[in-house]
Amino acid sequence: MSVLSFSSVGASREAGTSSNANGEPTGTAFERHYRIGELAAMWKLGRETVRKMICQEPGVIKIRLGRKKAHTHYSVPASVAERIHTRLMNSHLL
Repeated sequence: MSVLSFSSVGASREAGTSSNANGEPTGTAFERHYRIGELAAMWKLGRETVRKMICQEPGVIKIRLGRKKAHTHYSVPASVAERIHTRLMNSHLL
């Protein structure tokens, strides 16, 4: 038996439901989403490093296939990826 569950870390019910002045949908639901491998390649980091950075980040969507953590896929909205990358780039200022 396969178990499929979705969860968004720290996201509200209202996320991704707004629209702009033209009535076009805006928000994280309609923006580009990245997988761990894509972010790892763009940032030139290891997949496990990126996974550890995003797994508890608010706004990241977890898709768990089955009961094993090894079968969890992460979908990272572009705005969340930008927030993480900005934080990494500014970490030397802390």
